Amino acid sequence: MSETKKTGIVTRRTILKGTAATTGAALIGGTFPMHFIKNAHAQTFRGDPGSASSVKLGFNVPQTGPYADEGADELRAYQLAVKHLNGEGDGGMINTIKPLQLKGNGILGKKVEFVTGDTQTKSDAARASAKRMIEKDNVAMITGGSSSGVAVAVQGLCQEMGVIFMAGLTHSNDTTGKDKKRYGFRHFFNAYMSGQAIAPVLKDEYGTERRAYHLTADYTWGWTQEESIKAATENIGWQTVNTVRTPVGAGDFSQYITPVLNSGADVLILNHYGKDMVNSLTQAVQFGLRDKMVNGKQFEIVVPLYSRLMAQGAGDAAKGILGTTNWHWSLQDEGSQAFVKSFGQEYGFPPSQAAHTCYVQALLYANACEMAGTFAPWEVIKQLEGFEFDGAGNGPTLYRAEDHQCFKDVLVVRGKQEPQSNFDLLEVVKQVPRAQVEYPADMFGGELGPYQV
Repeated sequence: MSETKKTGIVTRRTILKGTAATTGAALIGGTFPMHFIKNAHAQTFRGDPGSASSVKLGFNVPQTGPYADEGADELRAYQLAVKHLNGEGDGGMINTIKPLQLKGNGILGKKVEFVTGDTQTKSDAARASAKRMIEKDNVAMITGGSSSGVAVAVQGLCQEMGVIFMAGLTHSNDTTGKDKKRYGFRHFFNAYMSGQAIAPVLKDEYGTERRAYHLTADYTWGWTQEESIKAATENIGWQTVNTVRTPVGAGDFSQYITPVLNSGADVLILNHYGKDMVNSLTQAVQFGLRDKMVNGKQFEIVVPLYSRLMAQGAGDAAKGILGTTNWHWSLQDEGSQAFVKSFGQEYGFPPSQAAHTCYVQALLYANACEMAGTFAPWEVIKQLEGFEFDGAGNGPTLYRAEDHQCFKDVLVVRGKQEPQSNFDLLEVVKQVPRAQVEYPADMFGGELGPYQV
């Protein structure tokens, strides 16, 4: 809004601008000038559906690679979200999220369609897939991914190309820290939050005199996860014996686990995710680590970022293992149960945390478009920034304007000793209040960048 509009002062410059606009409108058909039309956004932008009856979204998920299980569940969630946005099915969380302007008639009256891509859990492949969706398919928004390396890469591309990126499963502090972007938004929690949530539980369960050995996925998520859990555990009195980086997709972790046996450590912290966590945890248990007594204490294993899909893959090895999750299908709030019911009816089993965050992201983007009255990304961004809502699981949630990070309660979970089904694998030990995991917006650096690119 210009200073002229704010103050109501009419100047010669205003009159001349108005005359020019009116003249221009008359020249192209005698219609009203654009500044008289509500929610008019004359500037062109990528992904603009224009007069088309539909709008297209891009679902960029790992369909192959070490995080493919999460990617498959993300895609299921996105397809369910599209159904609900288009008025099909029972509506799911459209009935529970408040405030919400979605009506089940698409987005701004346009039917929602989608295209998919395979990130392969590789940054270059993910960027190439996203670029194709933007340039060839004219998508209005990109969403998805199960890797922070992918998220950072795609988020950077979307900032350059002026297309909103609603991140999927990304847990690195960098995503909304040093690598944050105006066009990127994260609903999922981060490594710092995991550390702050789980440390008090580790203190209560395992005591303050522990010696920890870290195996860490060698990319942005692993680095910040290690940094965060290391700081949080040292703050409760634990010592760090060693930190070792491992390649993503290693498969065989025996060469990294063997040195733990003679390290003097009595806790192994696995900063791994997806199939890497399944393999490293299973192999650590096979090596007999959990049967050992070290320093007069039972040896323990901790998985800071956990998921039901990983517990399913690890089987018995996951029993009793502590970790954190963004969400779990057993939550009893109205929003969680509505989503679990919809997803279960569609696919025959409960959703994962990856499915949950992606489903919510799709709805939040669509709602922001409704609030803005346009698909123009700079206007949609302004509606997401500072948006407060409830009814999506985890309690009242804030999309912080300063870094585009969502803040909500975090769950500490444990692998169940006696699961009742293949999906009943985790129990919620503690729902950690949002206030316990909040931090200053400038803590991890970075600059959001401009609204219009």
